[in-house]
Amino acid sequence: MPVNDTYTPHTPYAPNREGVGANRAALVIHTIADVAAAFLGLWILLYLLGANEGNVFVGFVHGMADWLAGWSQDIFTMETEGLRVFLNYGLPAVIYLLLGHGIASRVRRL
Repeated sequence: MPVNDTYTPHTPYAPNREGVGANRAALVIHTIADVAAAFLGLWILLYLLGANEGNVFVGFVHGMADWLAGWSQDIFTMETEGLRVFLNYGLPAVIYLLLGHGIASRVRRL
């Protein structure tokens, strides 16, 4: 080590001024929206394929989908049960994706 060099310790947790925090926050928002939409889409698929609702996994997915789509239940009241489930759970999935990805893109620009 040369004598005239000044020692500057490496600080791995120094504040970052390149927007890494905003990118991380955007990634979290993006991921949460994707997971919510995935639960809703999975429930639609399981319902349309006639999955056994007594199964623990199917019950868990149904419970999560009911919780995520609670605000949109019975917006559409169709005679066909499959179409009703598709629309009542598909609408919140699309809204979660649009809002989540839109908010994430705004946060990335910060």
